[in-house]
Amino acid sequence: MEAFDPAELPELLKLYYRRLFPYSQYYRWLNYGGVIKNYFQHREFSFTLKDDIYIRYQSFNNQNDLEKEMQKMNPYKIDIGAVYSHRPNQHNTVKLGAFQAQEKELVFDIDMTDYDDVRRCCSSADICSKCWTLMTMAIHIIDRALKEDFGFKHRLWVYSGRRGVHCWVCDASVRKLSSAVRSGIVEYLSLVKGGQDVKKKVHLSEKIHPFVRKSINIINKYFEEYALIDQDILGNKESCDKILALAPETIHDKLQEAFQNCHNSLQRWEEVKKIARCPNNIKNNKCGPWLDCEIMLQYCFPRLDINVSKGINHLLKSPFSVHPKTGRISVPIDLQKVDQFDPFTVPTISSICHELDAISTNEKEKEENKSESDIKHRTKDYKKTSLAPYVKVFEQFLENLDKSRKGELLKKSDLQKDF
Repeated sequence: MEAFDPAELPELLKLYYRRLFPYSQYYRWLNYGGVIKNYFQHREFSFTLKDDIYIRYQSFNNQNDLEKEMQKMNPYKIDIGAVYSHRPNQHNTVKLGAFQAQEKELVFDIDMTDYDDVRRCCSSADICSKCWTLMTMAIHIIDRALKEDFGFKHRLWVYSGRRGVHCWVCDASVRKLSSAVRSGIVEYLSLVKGGQDVKKKVHLSEKIHPFVRKSINIINKYFEEYALIDQDILGNKESCDKILALAPETIHDKLQEAFQNCHNSLQRWEEVKKIARCPNNIKNNKCGPWLDCEIMLQYCFPRLDINVSKGINHLLKSPFSVHPKTGRISVPIDLQKVDQFDPFTVPTISSICHELDAISTNEKEKEENKSESDIKHRTKDYKKTSLAPYVKVFEQFLENLDKSRKGELLKKSDLQKDF
């Protein structure tokens, strides 16, 4: 894929918002079937413009209004906020205290920088295929819990465009949840606790909760290749010391002795499991029964930004926004193909604009020989680029939302007939 040049961004954004942004699907999502009056009109959008100019409390009457403004402003980044009691663009005219956030999707933000203490390949904003597995595991673990433990049906997972993933839970009942309930959900989904000074961040009780057990089962599928081979978490003295720091001091000598007789991370991990699970060590309180599981969770379990999830008025980057540093589009992730998702093949704004240019030149020649009615039935521009499959994933998500909504309406009308 061609390199992205940030200097080209202003011109590329003009073309993207004019011809490639999937406005009709985007409006269809945030309008939620128009069931609730003024739902879309009361939604906050925020735009980040060139030179980090940040404009909050934008709101729009309809799709046409949104399109016009986006094409006029060409935002470098779009964030979506809550649905408020009044139109956000009129918030200054509302009586103090009356302007309140009322609803929003339950959102989750998982960022690779939060794993810097446990990944050896990259740090800070950098990612590679070796550490992307952390995001793959995070999606599987959180999505399973949202679906099976909470019964949430409509979950949209989106690549952030650089180093993380976001999830939007869009069920009608979920959008109404209070801050306290959101906090409870994110607390349930959090296991890795403690800041930089805390060495051991995962502590399991004697009885393992089914959520933890199911999460360990998912991590197990990836652990050998990800942690022991790619990250080589027991490959040298420094990384062995990090693991030792998570074990009780009573078994340090045994572990160190065992490590010296091993040649690689795979062998050393077998020793960790053997010593951790030794009935004598557990019986004599030398070691908790779940040491190996605690280490696996500390190295692989999802790390959520709690504040993003619990605040109703918290803004989150919009799907189909462009990342200004990488040029990559924030695209939806197909839940059927999470393991195949590769952030490095996600289209950049330059790649799709150049694809469009090449096609447009070709079509111009063809159109000179076509009648006007043929030209009117032109394919949507994004469909001619590598953005198309990602819009299709989004459309499938919207189809399911529509079906669910129609099902609810039918249920309601049937109930009314019964009376």
